Amino acid sequence: MWDLAGAGVLRLPSGRLVRGRGLRDAMPSGHPPQVGVYLLGSPPPEFGWESHWIRWPDFRLPGDPAAMTRVLVEILDRSADARVEVACSGGRGRTGTALACLAVLDGIQPREAVAFVRRNYHPRAVETPWQRRFVERFSSA
Repeated sequence: MWDLAGAGVLRLPSGRLVRGRGLRDAMPSGHPPQVGVYLLGSPPPEFGWESHWIRWPDFRLPGDPAAMTRVLVEILDRSADARVEVACSGGRGRTGTALACLAVLDGIQPREAVAFVRRNYHPRAVETPWQRRFVERFSSA
């Protein structure tokens, strides 16, 4: 599991840990993730661990919300016993939005998820009004 002292580790209501990060930043020290979700406009480089790419241009919304939901459901399940990370270029907008959606899947009410992620991950997570609306309307259905 992740070290909670490490930067960007979000503890979900269930106690599961997910690391959020910006790919522009240096890789945090410690163990690498076992699986990652990368939210980018183009495919990410090969990392050396299992990864999922969600096409998601900067400051926008995911190109395929249903596919994103499927990946997030899988990642939430995997976070029970694996080191999972979610990342975009800067680690705030798209990453914060995906983390807020994970919080919804883990039991947080959609209208409370952005505040939860801002309080527990980064104060400027979920950067745009449309990202906030996306989280408020998000469900696993």
